Formats: sequence, structure tokens, C-alpha cells
Amino acid sequence: MKKSMIGFAALLMVTGVTAQAKTKEGPSLQDYRTAERLAQHHLKVFDTLDFDVFSNQKWDRLKESHAKDITVYWPDGRVTHGIDQHIDDLKYMFTYAPDTRIKQHPVRLGQGEWTTVIGVMEGTFTKPMTTADGKVIQPTGKAFKLKMATVSHWNKQGTMSEEYLFWDNQTYMKQLGLAN
Repeated sequence: MKKSMIGFAALLMVTGVTAQAKTKEGPSLQDYRTAERLAQHHLKVFDTLDFDVFSNQKWDRLKESHAKDITVYWPDGRVTHGIDQHIDDLKYMFTYAPDTRIKQHPVRLGQGEWTTVIGVMEGTFTKPMTTADGKVIQPTGKAFKLKMATVSHWNKQGTMSEEYLFWDNQTYMKQLGLAN
């Protein structure tokens, strides 16, 4: 709660909003409070998504946080559409690193219908990896631990309509033992 209030106070200072009534120049203090409550709710849902649903592969629960028609922007430049494709892509990560997990979000930011988290994704390359062209890469047994970020847009139904995923693929490949 203290961090939320500090963040809210900083937002007020940066935007120049005061406790005065709504003016023609911008939103009222109440508008900012509503946006803050909404963002905090979305961040709580997102924590559950990463810490429980993703990390424990509870794919049937992904609909709690993701819209059926979600658009996902991946670090490799791909853009996918729909929750079913997103689930397939997430499942793939566990085929070669079945202990993949995200258990912390050291940075959590939100403003109304937008949230951003920085997480730490970890796992171990212990199973064969089948690439898109059908080649099989044998496991290296190497662990990975990298920072990742997700920027999300939430719709009026309370689920993500867009998800932007970021991590350094070169670092990821190096840690898996697949790049120099």
C-alpha cells in the first residue's frame, strides 16, 4: 500500500494534478484514484498469472487473465492472435525446460488499463527441444535465469487484449548453451 501511495503521489507531481476539482485541462483526482485501483487489480491478477497459472502450467485458467482474441507480441518479432495459439506457444517453453517458472516481479507499474511488470524467468534445459523446422536439439542441462518484461493492455472485461513480451533472446540462448 505504501508503494502504491508513493507511486500515486509521484504521478500527481509529474502530471501536475492537484486535489482541485476537475478542470478543462485534465482528469480529476477521483479519475486518478479510479485508474490506480484498476491498475492495482490488474497487477494482482498478473501476479497470479505468472506465479501460479504460468509456473504451474494451469492452461485452463489462462482465460482469467487473457481475452479469447488476445494479440501477443513476442521477443522474436512474431505476433500471434488468440488464446489457443498463446497457450500452445507457452506450452512449448515447457517441452524443453519443464521447470520454467516466474516467481517474482521486482517491478510492477500500472495506470488504468495498462500494466507493466519486470519478472525473473528461470528454468533448466533438460528435455530435447524441437525447433520450428523439425530439428531436435539435445538438452544441455544448463539453467537459465533472465529478466523479462510484459506490457499489457486490459479490456473492459478485465482481461488482457494485448500482451507485449520482452527478454534478451541472445542471453537466453547463451544461458541454454545454444549460443556463444
